[in-house]
Amino acid sequence: MLGVRASHNTFSSSVLALAAEGEMASLHNLICSVSKQLVAPNCAGTAKLNGAPPSVVAASSSEASLDEKNVTKRRLALLGAGALATGLLRTSSAFAEEIPKNYKSYVDANDGYSYLYPAEWRDFDFLGHDSAFKDRNLALQCVRVGFIPTEKTDIRDLGPMDEAIFNLVNNVYAAPNQRPSIYDMQERTVDGKNYWTFEYDLEAPGYGVSAWATVAIGNGRYYTLIVTANERRWSRLRNRLKVVADSFKISDLTA
Repeated sequence: MLGVRASHNTFSSSVLALAAEGEMASLHNLICSVSKQLVAPNCAGTAKLNGAPPSVVAASSSEASLDEKNVTKRRLALLGAGALATGLLRTSSAFAEEIPKNYKSYVDANDGYSYLYPAEWRDFDFLGHDSAFKDRNLALQCVRVGFIPTEKTDIRDLGPMDEAIFNLVNNVYAAPNQRPSIYDMQERTVDGKNYWTFEYDLEAPGYGVSAWATVAIGNGRYYTLIVTANERRWSRLRNRLKVVADSFKISDLTA
């Protein structure tokens, strides 16, 4: 479903070069793990919408790491915004923008990305992801970022935006009993880097999840940011969480 959203509720025949690297299977395993953390059903198949384009976009996840070293790294990155002012961290135009009221900035200069998140959210371990923050009381309200190696150099290398996003949502994000819907797709270019941001729902009997996602490629990595909320709260949170999705930026790593 590609069209105007009636209400705010969240690769197939040819496989792109990423699939040859065995990345589809690992991303599928990541989504299964993520679904279990969010009390979602087991992810063992593919959900499709009628009349959809048949092309495939392959992606994957990095292996999960929940050890103390990663927790420490994330907490150090939280200090990045303050360190920017005193020159303790390497900076770029992607990290130097003003932080809006009621948001905080997460800067990971070592891995080359940054984004904003609601100021009251706290960091937590999200399986297979490099960083994550969630609402203190509502677990479905969260943002997480992960990345995987890729030989691609730009998100446009995945093919036409509408087909790539359709197959990503339907064939990777959605579990077999979830009905996916896509409502909005946007491309933006910042500092010569292209980003795709899109809104989607995953509906299942008894519950639904709505989300914004932003994907980008740089530094030999395929980055994904996803920020979600319960479908029933989406109308109140949609615009606020769009700020998070739009804030995601990648910066060039230096040797």
